[in-house]
Amino acid sequence: MKLFYLVKKELIEIVRQKELLILMFISPVIQIIILGYVISTDIRHVPVGIVDLAKGQAAGQIIQRVRQTPLFRVRALNDRSEDYLYLLKKGEVKTVLIFRDALDKKRSILKYPEVQILMDGMDSNTSMIAAGYFNGIIKNYILNDMEKRGQGLPLSGQAIFRFNPQLRSINYMGPGIVGFLLTIITMFLTSASMVREKEQQTLDTLLISPLSTLEIYIGKALPAALIGLIDMVIGLVVVVLWFGIPFRGNLFYLFLASLVYLAAILSYALLISVLSATTQQAMFFAWFSLMIFLLMSGFFTPVDNIPPLLRILADINPLRYLIKIIREIFLKGNSIAFFWKDLLILSGIALTLMSISLLNFKRFISK
Repeated sequence: MKLFYLVKKELIEIVRQKELLILMFISPVIQIIILGYVISTDIRHVPVGIVDLAKGQAAGQIIQRVRQTPLFRVRALNDRSEDYLYLLKKGEVKTVLIFRDALDKKRSILKYPEVQILMDGMDSNTSMIAAGYFNGIIKNYILNDMEKRGQGLPLSGQAIFRFNPQLRSINYMGPGIVGFLLTIITMFLTSASMVREKEQQTLDTLLISPLSTLEIYIGKALPAALIGLIDMVIGLVVVVLWFGIPFRGNLFYLFLASLVYLAAILSYALLISVLSATTQQAMFFAWFSLMIFLLMSGFFTPVDNIPPLLRILADINPLRYLIKIIREIFLKGNSIAFFWKDLLILSGIALTLMSISLLNFKRFISK
């Protein structure tokens, strides 16, 4: 019952700050919608320049297919030789397609032009994706043409994409954004909790109360956990209804993983709060930690790309395991049998952080 009153007091303090309420419950919706559109690896309307020196039927039909796809926007179409590198340097186009007649027409069995693709490699990710789409367009044209002529390849491969058939990047990023927002809200809210008591000189009142150290610890963490879970539900509703991301898994497993994760991240946030002398310091440590957690979580790039020496930081990063589990539950519909090892590691991290945090919390209270 004493713990209930402490949690109630913490919630009342939060509710009194109307600006904070907006940040906690309205901003996550806005952030998810904005980030959902901004953080995307899909390519659209890539500016393309085309130089058609072949002027044949095949080149014309391939150019027509490039013009029809929304992935590319043809900005220049010429039929004379130009300084192609200059076109890329101007920055008006990211890609130049050059169609030439086959060099050896007599020995050429098929009547297809040579196609050279020049890419602006500054943005390597977009260039690689765009080059893949160009190759796909050219390959599909040649295969269709060969089928019309009664010819065919003796062996052909067919790619089937499971779990995200449309290859929408938002389906992959959306669940990760929910995990990221859960981290932002809870970490910033909790990091300032004990520091605020010190700055407002209300810590002594808390210490002389009949509450035990463990009850004070839980009472400080529980309100943030409740608010974090509410924000997660809001985030799930937004990504499912607004972006149409399918949820194929079990909600119970998702909440189970989230509770374990909250135990880890709130313990870390309370540790920050105890070790900081001012709210400004606490906010700085929280922001610094948040950036490390995000960049080493696999949210943007695969964890396997991290150098082995820094992989240790990724291995003890709790956000890495939450994002992986959320994506598996969301997109693959996996049960706990597929991610129990990740959940076990996350539980170990949570237990370790909680022990370190509680130990420092007791020292802080006893001073």
